[in-house]
Amino acid sequence: MRSYQNFIGGDWVSAQSGQTFTNFNPADTREAVAQYPQGGKADALAAIAAAQAVSPTWAAQTSVARGRILSKASQLIEARKPELAELLTREEGKTLAEATGEVQRTADIFRFFGGLSYQLGGQTIPHDLPSQLLYTRREPLGVVALITPWNFPIAIPAWKMAPALVSGNAVIIKPASQAPAMTCELAKILAEAGLPKGVLNVVIGSGREVGGELATNPAVVALSFTGSLTVGSQIYQQLAPRMARAQMEMGGKNPTIVLADADLDLAARLVAIAGFGLTGQACTATSRVIVERSVAEAFAAKLVEKARAIVVGNGLKPGVTMGPAVSKAQLEGNLNYVQIAQQEGASLLCGGARLTDGDLAHGYFMQPTVLGNVAPAARIACEEVFGPVVGIIPVDGFDEALIVANSVDVGLSASLVTRDLKKAMLYTERIQAGVVKVNQISTGLALQAPFGGVKKSSTDSFKEQGAGAVEFYSKLKTVYLDYSA
Repeated sequence: MRSYQNFIGGDWVSAQSGQTFTNFNPADTREAVAQYPQGGKADALAAIAAAQAVSPTWAAQTSVARGRILSKASQLIEARKPELAELLTREEGKTLAEATGEVQRTADIFRFFGGLSYQLGGQTIPHDLPSQLLYTRREPLGVVALITPWNFPIAIPAWKMAPALVSGNAVIIKPASQAPAMTCELAKILAEAGLPKGVLNVVIGSGREVGGELATNPAVVALSFTGSLTVGSQIYQQLAPRMARAQMEMGGKNPTIVLADADLDLAARLVAIAGFGLTGQACTATSRVIVERSVAEAFAAKLVEKARAIVVGNGLKPGVTMGPAVSKAQLEGNLNYVQIAQQEGASLLCGGARLTDGDLAHGYFMQPTVLGNVAPAARIACEEVFGPVVGIIPVDGFDEALIVANSVDVGLSASLVTRDLKKAMLYTERIQAGVVKVNQISTGLALQAPFGGVKKSSTDSFKEQGAGAVEFYSKLKTVYLDYSA
């Protein structure tokens, strides 16, 4: 079993309370993965002080100098990819192939922002008078906080850390307690890459105490959060009174629309990947499939066939294509939603049960689940489940499909499967989502493109990822200079 501490001011330190907790492998709860400090307000205050102390000197470095550290970190991540992927699988549960892909993406994120450092800055703007210089400067904000979830425990910290650091900010990150190991390992890697002490601080512990202090402390000028709508809304309200900069990325209820002209084999394959891949534990996962009624039965049969072909088990074992839920509570929530769906009139077409045969009895495993005849207003069609549960909603035509797709109060990712180019283009115009896919899975994002939701999926003020990610972590100063005299 590994043992981690908080990373504050460049030192690994115990929680000031002295309390610890242990995480266990969700695929085999007999295995203790790591022990962590149970940090609280005092630890958050120490991290804020450490970040404040180093912030001016880090901000004074050039973006290129900061970028070199990120580029070096990218190389170190790639060198440790097998080890990091195995640890990720043991703690969070996704398959080794999925974990390896996530670690590679993390290396690519740091490489991307390392390269971007050569272009980070303001711009010169033409003035309307002679002998005048008009330009902008891009400057860091100061001390910023990051609160990250457990489902992508290395990629999401990376896509927040990298733009924050290259922009010149000192950072405090609170990773989710279900899977903090990857954030700790990133801290080690960045320190090895040459990041000065205190520029990155990691505090593990209570969301209420640590997160609350990060949200309310006036020294923290910006906070980026990814997680649930409930928690995100609370943090947003804590930031608002002091007008701190906020970036909240929250849940989704992502539709895939399947039209009658679609290639149903393609549609079933895309939905199976997006709905059951990563055990459905992705904010962009497909959880409702809106299908034209004339092909709903045929599509359902193909999706059920795909679901039954999935091999559920420990993600470290060869041949396994879906791992466990991250925790007992998550598993129970998934199964509860299946029961609620049936009580509300949905038909159980496939799965719906916990798996307990052999070694599976020691983990949080469930069958990939397909529900048919789901009503658009049913809870399973409106509420985020965050598990391998897909509901099929039959509709009469493209227009009704769009109405149903847009009927929920979130809008993160949405996909359409069709051969009709006109409908595909109309879909991209009318769908209420921040990420729109056509004939592609609803999951999967290009790291060089902006990402974020609309409606209650996001504060929708700043996008994550891509070159525009630095907008949240920096401010522009406009300079007017008269050299006519």
